[in-house]
Amino acid sequence: MKIEGKVFVITGGASGLGAATARHLHAHAARVVMVDMNAELGQALANELGENSQFVQLDVTDEGAVAAFYTQLEQDYGQLNGLINCAGIAPSAKILGKHGIHELALFQRAMNINVVGSFNMLRFAAELMAKYTLQADEEERGVIINTASVAAFEGQIGQTAYAASKGAVVAMTLPLARELAAQAIRVMAIAPGIMETPMVQSFPEKVQAALGAMVPFPARLAKADEYAQLVRHICENAYLNGDVIRLDGAIRMAAK
Repeated sequence: MKIEGKVFVITGGASGLGAATARHLHAHAARVVMVDMNAELGQALANELGENSQFVQLDVTDEGAVAAFYTQLEQDYGQLNGLINCAGIAPSAKILGKHGIHELALFQRAMNINVVGSFNMLRFAAELMAKYTLQADEEERGVIINTASVAAFEGQIGQTAYAASKGAVVAMTLPLARELAAQAIRVMAIAPGIMETPMVQSFPEKVQAALGAMVPFPARLAKADEYAQLVRHICENAYLNGDVIRLDGAIRMAAK
């Protein structure tokens, strides 16, 4: 896909991986629509990027709000070519913790945001992408990229809810790609390792250094722009479909 002039929706677009992706795609002449619950950060980013960017405050788990968002998106842009799902949470709790058993509500919240939210956004996205009229030199209508995690494969102690949610994201990838192939829509997932996100950057420098040292090479935290670069490559490489790419510096997470 040639991303110049194409329309991309990025969830979790106000900060972290989503914001880096929005900046990167916008810098390569894409039209970007960032959605997030944080209106202050999201609007600030849209103001920073300027023309061909927009922010919309949106709860990705709200069926009615998401349906209305896509209706408005179609009216405003007339097309959709890419969805990058970055919205998510990373709770940590043991099944048998110091203060009792794992809260069911916490597990449900992780599944609701990380899995249901991603699915809710992509089903409406696929419907709109399928309406796109292919041009003479094009072979695909759109691409959907979900964000998994290495925790889907090597979840650590305390990550049961998070690992389960990211495992579900991984499991959706191939059946979605197989089904949406008929509409010339690709589906991929990225499984990041330890990323230099706002949450990790809030840790003490010694903790950040220790986390980076766990990575075989390069022995540092992954940068958000490295995720964004991979997103762009997936968008541009039409033969990437139905798979999960680890972005992790060869790390394999220990039990704790």
